[in-house]
Amino acid sequence: MSALGVLKRLPHHVLLVVFTVAFVYPFAWLVSASLKPKSEVFDNQLIPAHVQWSNFVEVWKAGPVLTWLGNSVMVGLAAATAVTFSSALVAFGFAYFRFRGRTALFGLVLATMMLPAAVTMIPVYLIWNSIGVVNTQIPLWAGNLFGSAFYIFLLRQFFLGIPRELFDAARVDGCGPFGLFRHIALPLCRPALIIVFVFELQASWSDLMKPLIYLQTESYFTMPRGLKAIVDAFALSGEYHWEIAMAATLIATVPMVLVFALGQRYVMSGLTATSARQG
Repeated sequence: MSALGVLKRLPHHVLLVVFTVAFVYPFAWLVSASLKPKSEVFDNQLIPAHVQWSNFVEVWKAGPVLTWLGNSVMVGLAAATAVTFSSALVAFGFAYFRFRGRTALFGLVLATMMLPAAVTMIPVYLIWNSIGVVNTQIPLWAGNLFGSAFYIFLLRQFFLGIPRELFDAARVDGCGPFGLFRHIALPLCRPALIIVFVFELQASWSDLMKPLIYLQTESYFTMPRGLKAIVDAFALSGEYHWEIAMAATLIATVPMVLVFALGQRYVMSGLTATSARQG
């Protein structure tokens, strides 16, 4: 590459480095703070002057962290699976079937994205309370059985890019509507399904509001709710052990980092394919 070409690319590389540092720095600070003694947690040094591995031992004494991690895994997988399947089913209906009022109905589905979560928080709680599932993990994922407007929109755009001749040929061979969805649509939109699954898994894993509203029993807590319980316990005792809180936060963060690292190839291919279909 010529010197002129290097100079032209230099601003892009500089910006890339700047944004990379901006995104990586919080995680690097968290790792550093989780290894420091209490007096050095907020000294803003990325390399700890004194490494205190015992912070991670104290985390397990502060609460049933392993149970909370297991709850987060179960709730996250249930929420991601439910919203992926339900959103794909609804999106396929809007993309494939032709019926009167389809556009208006789809617009109504999209309009639900304009409602702030605070508006529906109390009515939704009353619904779950009326069927007796408050203080269980069911409200944390069962709402996803009805789909998500954003994911429905995303998957519908993907389904619209599938040639309709494929569905017509399958119908000639005797394939019914659900068979078209199962055997034609789902295999061809696998990248988009992976995107939905990973995004919802991350959203459910980091969600604090729902566990805070619906869970009171410690053994049902997810990891974010458990972290709050640890911090609240410090507040009651009058002595904050931020080094333990940082170690617990790192334990809660690492699984999602590993999920993205292991599935990065699928996530990036899904984003590329989805943007190409929307374009």
